Amino acid sequence: MPEDSLTATVHATTGEIPATTWNGLLPSTGGKPDNPFLDHAFFLTLEESGSATRRTGWQPQHILLTDSAGTPAGLMPLYLKSHSQGEYVFDHGWADAFQRAGGEYYPKLQCAIPFTPVTAPKLLARSGDPAIRRALLTTAETLAQRHSISSVHATFVPEDEAQLAREAGWLVRHDTQFHWHNAGFASFEDFLGTLSSRHRKITRRERRDALADGLTVKWLRGVELTEAAWDAFFEFYVNTGSRKWGRPYLNRKFFSLLSAAMADRVLLMIAYDGHEPVAGTLSLIGKDTLYGRYWGATRNVPFLHFELCYYQAIDYAVAHGLRTVEAGAQGEHKLARGYAPATTRSAHWIGHPGLRHAVATFVEQERTSVREEQKVLNELTPFKKAANTQS
Repeated sequence: MPEDSLTATVHATTGEIPATTWNGLLPSTGGKPDNPFLDHAFFLTLEESGSATRRTGWQPQHILLTDSAGTPAGLMPLYLKSHSQGEYVFDHGWADAFQRAGGEYYPKLQCAIPFTPVTAPKLLARSGDPAIRRALLTTAETLAQRHSISSVHATFVPEDEAQLAREAGWLVRHDTQFHWHNAGFASFEDFLGTLSSRHRKITRRERRDALADGLTVKWLRGVELTEAAWDAFFEFYVNTGSRKWGRPYLNRKFFSLLSAAMADRVLLMIAYDGHEPVAGTLSLIGKDTLYGRYWGATRNVPFLHFELCYYQAIDYAVAHGLRTVEAGAQGEHKLARGYAPATTRSAHWIGHPGLRHAVATFVEQERTSVREEQKVLNELTPFKKAANTQS
């Protein structure tokens, strides 16, 4: 489709775009978005809870493209940002260097799912039309230039979108996450059979010790996601978030709204000491992937973090035929738990020639470093050598 046949509008709230329009441009199965984080309801929940708004430095600037007949053709979830928090792709060094040189890095435009380091399409086009996806990139650049905005960043994009952005002159960064892959396992024991003898023993001991004091774990979904369960989880979340970030990104209202809008896509795993909840983790369920997001506890129990975040996630994926568990950002300790290195990608348009040159040099060196690091990490996976086919 020729780009000149498309009309772009910029929307300052998610609610300005009907859910049917938004979700109609997403990859979906049976009318349900394949990736729950892309759902209109998820973005709306972030906004209506007050978690991702102008006040918190996340001003929506979503780009919607329509064709000459007025039919929605493309969508880019986009935010005008006054900081770099909650992104998981770190550009603070770029901002500091540019500002020391007399430039203004903020505000910037961020194409992202707020607070969510999950790879998902960001150039959402009817039938995946590459011309529409290129038009979204061009529109974002034009928006930045028109308002003298320093840069546009599209984070956690799939490989094909990173390539489109590269062809359009954007810079591409690589990083590493750790994902678990289901090779058709019928049980957790089947998975353990792919590990070396030493790692099988370690895993069994960690699982045993995590629940040694009589703790039990419950999987909560749908109507089981009561306000009492969310109260307990929010306490865990705040306890961990305050240590990691200083101030947690999400408020209590967010979790209630999420539960009301997407209960069938939400999974809480909570560890109980009798009837007392002591730890929990929140995941979202996609078409073929379990996305682990938040963890917290009010009691320090050895290995309980590994049990809830990694081993129980594998149990759930096996029981429900999911192909992958994505366990969030960073964390080389995941490697020993059967989670293998996976490449994540982001794309960056930099307006200032000097800053662009410096960033281009940096990301080229960074990609080489990430590639070499992943070679080493793949040699350190816990799998039997004959079974070590993860990538």
